[in-house]
Amino acid sequence: MADVTGRAGYQLKRAQHALRMAMDEALRELGATTPQYAALSALDASGPLSGADLARRCYVTPQTMNAIVVNLERNRWVERLPRAEHGRVIETHLTTRGRSLLRRAHAAVGGVESRMVRGIAAVDRDTLINMLRRCADNLSATPQ
Repeated sequence: MADVTGRAGYQLKRAQHALRMAMDEALRELGATTPQYAALSALDASGPLSGADLARRCYVTPQTMNAIVVNLERNRWVERLPRAEHGRVIETHLTTRGRSLLRRAHAAVGGVESRMVRGIAAVDRDTLINMLRRCADNLSATPQ
């Protein structure tokens, strides 16, 4: 049986799983979930988005994003409004209440990320970020 623990993909998935579990725990105390945090962060960074655009930015299907937005709307963290120039397109907007939650969520997730990189020098953290970016770019590129 092959030992996969020395493979980059295995360690990346292991780190991603540990990060997700820690984020879930930190965000649970605020009454939020990691997917909700991702959606709120995307809206904060980009402004109002259609459901399809929000789904793409959060790497989920439109159906999954619709379920996330329904819960965000229920908590009054977002509101959905027709796009001004094209009324058939519904956009999701971050509310004041959503921004307030997002500030607290950023602090909670920042604590998790600090814990994750504890003991790693700043220059090595920059290298890690660049290497992860390269890995994602390599896999997103059209195979040659």
